[in-house]
Amino acid sequence: MPRAKGGFKTRRRRNKLLKLAKGYWNTKSSAYAKAAEQLLKSLTYSYRDRKVRKRDFRQLWITRINAAARINGISYSKLMNGLKKTNVEIDRKMLAEIAIKDPSAFTKIVETAKTASGN
Repeated sequence: MPRAKGGFKTRRRRNKLLKLAKGYWNTKSSAYAKAAEQLLKSLTYSYRDRKVRKRDFRQLWITRINAAARINGISYSKLMNGLKKTNVEIDRKMLAEIAIKDPSAFTKIVETAKTASGN
């Protein structure tokens, strides 16, 4: 039986991969083997960094809430504890937005938390 090299199918598969590698530098965008290697790394990074993005944003929100809370004379941990005790269910993203865009409303939230924690 004669040897089948794949021809059309192989070329299509490789071209599909090279199309995904468009924009990479040097041979990473033109040489199939280098492109395949870089694409594997890129996909790994993008998967990992989708998780890291969530961590980074939570960290940012906590930093913003803490800064605004300290302006109002309470620490972040005491604020969150007070909100939990009073059953105020505002997530950190919304708290951070309120702290930046509407400081007077944030002050009212802090007062609610202070009454619960006894500060």
